[in-house]
Amino acid sequence: MEQTIEKQKSEWRFGCIDGTVLKLIAMATMLIDHIGDIFFPDVFWMRFIGRIAMPIFSFCIAEGFSYTRDKKKYLLRLGIFALISELPFDLAFFREFLYFGHQNVMVTFFLAVLMLMLWDRITAAEGKPKPVQIIAGVIVLIAMCIFAILLSTDYSCFGIMTVWIFYQLRKQAHWLRSLVGVGFLALTRTMGYNIGVVLSLIPLLLYNGKKGKGLKWLFYVFYPGHLLVLYLIYTLIN
Repeated sequence: MEQTIEKQKSEWRFGCIDGTVLKLIAMATMLIDHIGDIFFPDVFWMRFIGRIAMPIFSFCIAEGFSYTRDKKKYLLRLGIFALISELPFDLAFFREFLYFGHQNVMVTFFLAVLMLMLWDRITAAEGKPKPVQIIAGVIVLIAMCIFAILLSTDYSCFGIMTVWIFYQLRKQAHWLRSLVGVGFLALTRTMGYNIGVVLSLIPLLLYNGKKGKGLKWLFYVFYPGHLLVLYLIYTLIN
Protein backbone atom coordinates (compact mmCIF):
# COMPACT_ATOMS: atom_id res chain seq x y z
CA MET A 1 0.00 0.00 0.00
CA GLU A 2 2.80 2.43 0.89
CA GLN A 3 4.59 1.61 -2.37
CA THR A 4 1.36 2.31 -4.27
CA ILE A 5 0.94 5.69 -2.57
CA GLU A 6 4.56 6.64 -3.26
CA LYS A 7 4.11 5.62 -6.89
CA GLN A 8 1.01 7.79 -7.17
CA LYS A 9 2.82 10.74 -5.59
CA SER A 10 5.61 10.44 -8.14
CA GLU A 11 3.01 10.39 -10.94
CA TRP A 12 1.44 13.54 -9.53
CA ARG A 13 4.71 15.48 -9.31
CA PHE A 14 3.66 17.70 -12.23
CA GLY A 15 0.19 18.35 -10.79
CA CYS A 16 -0.66 21.90 -9.81
CA ILE A 17 -4.25 21.48 -8.57
CA ASP A 18 -5.06 20.22 -5.07
CA GLY A 19 -8.34 18.76 -3.88
CA THR A 20 -9.76 22.12 -2.79
CA VAL A 21 -9.13 23.75 -6.17
CA LEU A 22 -10.58 20.69 -7.89
CA LYS A 23 -13.82 21.09 -5.92
CA LEU A 24 -13.93 24.83 -6.64
CA ILE A 25 -13.64 24.13 -10.37
CA ALA A 26 -16.48 21.62 -10.11
CA MET A 27 -18.65 24.10 -8.18
CA ALA A 28 -17.95 26.92 -10.65
CA THR A 29 -18.81 24.79 -13.69
CA MET A 30 -21.89 23.42 -11.93
CA LEU A 31 -23.04 26.98 -11.24
CA ILE A 32 -22.58 27.89 -14.92
CA ASP A 33 -24.56 24.79 -15.89
CA HIS A 34 -27.44 25.56 -13.56
CA ILE A 35 -27.60 29.21 -14.59
CA GLY A 36 -27.80 28.01 -18.17
CA ASP A 37 -30.44 25.41 -17.37
CA ILE A 38 -32.69 27.81 -15.45
CA PHE A 39 -32.22 31.10 -17.31
CA PHE A 40 -30.65 30.32 -20.70
CA PRO A 41 -31.69 26.78 -21.70
CA ASP A 42 -30.80 27.37 -25.35
CA VAL A 43 -27.23 28.52 -24.66
CA PHE A 44 -25.23 25.44 -25.61
CA TRP A 45 -21.82 26.44 -24.19
CA MET A 46 -23.12 26.88 -20.64
CA ARG A 47 -24.52 23.35 -20.53
CA PHE A 48 -21.39 22.04 -22.28
CA ILE A 49 -19.07 23.63 -19.70
CA GLY A 50 -21.35 22.38 -16.95
CA ARG A 51 -20.59 18.77 -17.80
CA ILE A 52 -17.12 19.22 -16.28
CA ALA A 53 -18.59 19.12 -12.79
CA MET A 54 -19.97 15.58 -12.49
CA PRO A 55 -16.76 13.59 -13.19
CA ILE A 56 -14.85 15.81 -10.77
CA PHE A 57 -17.45 15.49 -8.02
CA SER A 58 -17.57 11.72 -8.56
CA PHE A 59 -13.78 11.57 -8.25
CA CYS A 60 -13.89 13.66 -5.07
CA ILE A 61 -16.57 11.42 -3.56
CA ALA A 62 -14.41 8.35 -4.23
CA GLU A 63 -11.37 10.14 -2.78
CA GLY A 64 -13.32 11.30 0.25
CA PHE A 65 -14.58 7.81 0.94
CA SER A 66 -11.06 6.39 0.57
CA TYR A 67 -9.51 8.76 3.09
CA THR A 68 -12.27 9.58 5.57
CA ARG A 69 -11.72 8.27 9.08
CA ASP A 70 -15.40 7.71 9.70
CA LYS A 71 -17.25 6.32 6.71
CA LYS A 72 -20.57 6.21 8.56
CA LYS A 73 -20.40 9.95 9.30
CA TYR A 74 -19.46 10.57 5.68
CA LEU A 75 -22.56 8.69 4.56
CA LEU A 76 -24.71 10.46 7.15
CA ARG A 77 -23.55 13.90 5.95
CA LEU A 78 -24.44 13.03 2.38
CA GLY A 79 -27.82 11.71 3.47
CA ILE A 80 -28.67 14.81 5.50
CA PHE A 81 -27.69 17.21 2.72
CA ALA A 82 -29.47 15.08 0.13
CA LEU A 83 -32.67 15.68 2.10
CA ILE A 84 -31.88 19.37 2.63
CA SER A 85 -31.14 19.85 -1.07
CA GLU A 86 -34.31 18.26 -2.39
CA LEU A 87 -36.58 21.25 -1.78
CA PRO A 88 -34.24 23.84 -3.43
CA PHE A 89 -33.65 21.34 -6.26
CA ASP A 90 -37.38 20.88 -6.88
CA LEU A 91 -38.06 24.61 -6.72
CA ALA A 92 -35.15 25.57 -8.98
CA PHE A 93 -35.71 23.03 -11.75
CA PHE A 94 -39.37 22.05 -11.53
CA ARG A 95 -40.97 25.08 -9.82
CA GLU A 96 -42.73 22.76 -7.42
CA PHE A 97 -42.54 22.61 -3.62
CA LEU A 98 -42.08 18.85 -3.76
CA TYR A 99 -41.48 16.99 -7.01
CA PHE A 100 -40.99 13.25 -6.75
CA GLY A 101 -40.20 12.60 -10.41
CA HIS A 102 -36.49 13.43 -10.15
CA GLN A 103 -34.01 13.54 -7.26
CA ASN A 104 -30.92 15.67 -6.75
CA VAL A 105 -27.34 14.50 -7.28
CA MET A 106 -26.65 14.29 -3.55
CA VAL A 107 -29.04 11.33 -3.46
CA THR A 108 -26.93 9.72 -6.19
CA PHE A 109 -23.78 10.25 -4.17
CA PHE A 110 -25.46 8.95 -1.01
CA LEU A 111 -26.37 5.73 -2.82
CA ALA A 112 -22.86 5.51 -4.28
CA VAL A 113 -21.20 5.78 -0.87
CA LEU A 114 -23.65 3.30 0.64
CA MET A 115 -22.75 0.94 -2.19
CA LEU A 116 -19.00 1.40 -1.52
CA MET A 117 -19.49 0.67 2.18
CA LEU A 118 -21.37 -2.53 1.40
CA TRP A 119 -18.86 -3.45 -1.32
CA ASP A 120 -15.92 -3.13 1.08
CA ARG A 121 -17.70 -5.07 3.81
CA ILE A 122 -18.67 -7.91 1.46
CA THR A 123 -15.38 -8.20 -0.42
CA ALA A 124 -13.32 -8.02 2.78
CA ALA A 125 -15.32 -10.65 4.66
CA GLU A 126 -13.30 -13.63 5.86
CA GLY A 127 -14.19 -17.24 5.28
CA LYS A 128 -15.71 -16.91 1.81
CA PRO A 129 -14.05 -17.57 -1.57
CA LYS A 130 -12.99 -14.38 -3.37
CA PRO A 131 -15.13 -15.07 -6.47
CA VAL A 132 -18.20 -15.39 -4.24
CA GLN A 133 -17.35 -12.08 -2.57
CA ILE A 134 -16.93 -10.33 -5.91
CA ILE A 135 -20.22 -11.72 -7.24
CA ALA A 136 -22.01 -10.59 -4.07
CA GLY A 137 -20.40 -7.15 -4.39
CA VAL A 138 -21.51 -6.86 -8.02
CA ILE A 139 -25.07 -7.76 -6.98
CA VAL A 140 -25.00 -4.89 -4.49
CA LEU A 141 -23.65 -2.56 -7.19
CA ILE A 142 -26.43 -3.56 -9.58
CA ALA A 143 -29.04 -3.19 -6.83
CA MET A 144 -27.91 0.38 -6.08
CA CYS A 145 -27.94 1.18 -9.80
CA ILE A 146 -31.51 -0.10 -10.07
CA PHE A 147 -32.46 1.90 -6.98
CA ALA A 148 -30.99 5.06 -8.57
CA ILE A 149 -33.00 4.39 -11.74
CA LEU A 150 -36.22 3.85 -9.79
CA LEU A 151 -35.68 7.06 -7.82
CA SER A 152 -34.70 8.88 -11.03
CA THR A 153 -31.67 10.50 -9.42
CA ASP A 154 -29.40 12.92 -11.26
CA TYR A 155 -27.06 10.89 -13.49
CA SER A 156 -28.92 7.78 -12.33
CA CYS A 157 -26.93 4.53 -12.49
CA PHE A 158 -24.17 6.27 -14.47
CA GLY A 159 -23.32 8.38 -11.43
CA ILE A 160 -23.16 5.28 -9.21
CA MET A 161 -20.92 3.48 -11.70
CA THR A 162 -18.58 6.45 -12.13
CA VAL A 163 -17.93 6.72 -8.38
CA TRP A 164 -17.38 2.95 -8.24
CA ILE A 165 -14.87 3.07 -11.12
CA PHE A 166 -12.90 5.91 -9.53
CA TYR A 167 -12.84 4.00 -6.25
CA GLN A 168 -11.85 0.65 -7.75
CA LEU A 169 -8.96 2.21 -9.67
CA ARG A 170 -7.63 4.23 -6.72
CA LYS A 171 -4.42 2.14 -6.60
CA GLN A 172 -3.77 2.42 -10.32
CA ALA A 173 -1.91 5.14 -12.17
CA HIS A 174 -3.75 8.42 -11.76
CA TRP A 175 -3.89 9.14 -15.49
CA LEU A 176 -5.45 5.72 -16.12
CA ARG A 177 -7.97 6.16 -13.33
CA SER A 178 -8.99 9.56 -14.67
CA LEU A 179 -9.19 8.38 -18.26
CA VAL A 180 -11.37 5.36 -17.46
CA GLY A 181 -13.70 7.23 -15.11
CA VAL A 182 -14.25 10.17 -17.44
CA GLY A 183 -14.31 7.86 -20.47
CA PHE A 184 -17.15 5.86 -18.96
CA LEU A 185 -19.33 8.95 -18.61
CA ALA A 186 -18.33 10.20 -22.06
CA LEU A 187 -19.32 6.89 -23.66
CA THR A 188 -22.61 6.57 -21.79
CA ARG A 189 -23.73 10.19 -22.14
CA THR A 190 -22.87 11.16 -25.70
CA MET A 191 -25.87 13.27 -26.69
CA GLY A 192 -25.31 16.96 -27.43
CA TYR A 193 -23.66 18.99 -24.69
CA ASN A 194 -23.12 15.89 -22.49
CA ILE A 195 -19.91 15.12 -24.38
CA GLY A 196 -18.48 18.09 -22.48
CA VAL A 197 -17.56 15.63 -19.71
CA VAL A 198 -14.27 15.00 -21.55
CA LEU A 199 -13.12 18.51 -20.54
CA SER A 200 -12.98 17.33 -16.93
CA LEU A 201 -9.86 15.35 -17.84
CA ILE A 202 -7.85 18.58 -17.85
CA PRO A 203 -8.28 19.49 -14.15
CA LEU A 204 -8.30 15.83 -13.08
CA LEU A 205 -4.95 15.13 -14.75
CA LEU A 206 -3.55 18.26 -13.09
CA TYR A 207 -4.57 17.00 -9.63
CA ASN A 208 -1.50 16.69 -7.40
CA GLY A 209 -2.92 14.23 -4.88
CA LYS A 210 -3.00 16.77 -2.05
CA LYS A 211 -6.05 17.63 0.01
CA GLY A 212 -5.54 21.39 0.03
CA LYS A 213 -7.41 23.52 2.53
CA GLY A 214 -10.23 21.01 2.66
CA LEU A 215 -13.31 23.22 3.01
CA LYS A 216 -15.32 20.02 3.31
CA TRP A 217 -18.50 21.86 4.31
CA LEU A 218 -18.34 24.27 1.37
CA PHE A 219 -19.88 21.94 -1.22
CA TYR A 220 -22.48 20.62 1.18
CA VAL A 221 -23.72 24.15 1.84
CA PHE A 222 -23.11 25.49 -1.66
CA TYR A 223 -25.22 22.90 -3.44
CA PRO A 224 -28.61 23.61 -1.80
CA GLY A 225 -27.64 27.26 -1.24
CA HIS A 226 -26.96 28.18 -4.85
CA LEU A 227 -30.11 26.35 -6.01
CA LEU A 228 -32.22 28.34 -3.56
CA VAL A 229 -30.62 31.64 -4.66
CA LEU A 230 -31.17 30.83 -8.34
CA TYR A 231 -34.80 29.98 -7.67
CA LEU A 232 -35.34 33.26 -5.79
CA ILE A 233 -33.75 35.23 -8.65
CA TYR A 234 -35.91 33.39 -11.16
CA THR A 235 -39.02 34.17 -9.10
CA LEU A 236 -38.12 37.87 -8.87
CA ILE A 237 -37.58 38.36 -12.59
CA ASN A 238 -40.61 36.35 -13.61
